[in-house]
Amino acid sequence: MLLCIDVGNTETKLGAFDASGAMVGTWRVTTARRRTADEFGVLFAAFFSAANVPIGDVEDIVVSSVVPVVDRPLGEGCQKYFGVMPSFFTAANQRSIVVRTDRPTEVGSDLVAGAIGAVAFVGAPSIVINYGTATTFGAIGADGAYLGVAIATGLQVSLDALVGRTAKLPQVALVAPGSPIGRDTVSAIQAGLVYGAVGQTEELVRRMRTILGDGARVIASGGMAPVVAAETSAIELVEPHLVLHGLRFDHLRA
Repeated sequence: MLLCIDVGNTETKLGAFDASGAMVGTWRVTTARRRTADEFGVLFAAFFSAANVPIGDVEDIVVSSVVPVVDRPLGEGCQKYFGVMPSFFTAANQRSIVVRTDRPTEVGSDLVAGAIGAVAFVGAPSIVINYGTATTFGAIGADGAYLGVAIATGLQVSLDALVGRTAKLPQVALVAPGSPIGRDTVSAIQAGLVYGAVGQTEELVRRMRTILGDGARVIASGGMAPVVAAETSAIELVEPHLVLHGLRFDHLRA
């Protein structure tokens, strides 16, 4: 069994794959920068136990991390509780995609893993969007190379900034309110953020297609992907575990 771990700035996602490639368990936990090795190990072991997935079946662990401070305790926790020292996936050591940027080794591991997953799911050229702490739009050329990315503020970060810098605006659920014209404070915030994200998505996809070609496919991932995708035809496919699948595909090439 292969365990893939995606350590993001806000959340850490885990996916366990059996020998056939089927995902037999997925879990999500807040990324805590002061978590110890034992806390990681006990937490992950509890996930496996609750899902009736034998922890002893884990033979390999692959990690994509954009939070370096957690790498050491995470690795130690995996080794102590799974008996496996994880390998850390990076743009520099991956085997699956050519990164054609000015500084290829500096591209975030999550962006590269997501691009690998995108090519596997929809082919190339393609645009891979992740609605996470940041909203990212990765461009994959017709030859399958990763060409670069546009990075924008994530929806939750935008909402937090708006609420934090105003005296009366409240936190709201990030859902489409049904109309771009808000009739109260909550729906007004929802309209601006959600439909604003839709407009951003459509415009960046349009502009990227002028470079990649009109046939560039669009795949999205991240917590807000289903919300935005429901409001636009620009997104063709939502795959919630795109980075985890990308890590698995690269591991198969080892």
